[in-house]
Amino acid sequence: MTSTSPATCDLCDAHKADDSGAFRVLPPVWRHFGAHRSFHGPVSTVKCFEDNTAVKAAVESAGEGRVLVVDGGGSLRRALLGGNLGAAAARNGWAGVVIDGCVRDVAELAACEVGICALAPVPLPTERRGEGQRDVAVRVQGVWVRPGDWLYADEDGIVVSAVRL
Repeated sequence: MTSTSPATCDLCDAHKADDSGAFRVLPPVWRHFGAHRSFHGPVSTVKCFEDNTAVKAAVESAGEGRVLVVDGGGSLRRALLGGNLGAAAARNGWAGVVIDGCVRDVAELAACEVGICALAPVPLPTERRGEGQRDVAVRVQGVWVRPGDWLYADEDGIVVSAVRL
């Protein structure tokens, strides 16, 4: 689901008067790390903090064109996704991964045929403590994202909608 993604600017033009909360724009803090710079799909979520156990379980499962949104609490201390997990996301059919936190293995991620957005790179891995939650409502950079929402990402930003656009 990468080549036919609607442009986020066009989506914002069409929904700029939407004050219902169904259409949301994430703050402009994201960097692209994967090979796909434009991607979209239905949302699946992980909520975790400096422990990527749930992220690993998610990307190792069938992605089915979904976008994994990870609420990592905005931590800049530990990477929640690296080259191996990026490759797993691509291999298992995830359209993208958006991480409110960090990644590592930047050169490896750039070769992964999947969209990957995160705040920054950091070389330190997480400690796996078996913590984290899957498919719960998460707050990413102050914006609520729920399982089943649709996420659209490109070079201009990331938008989320309660329905497919």
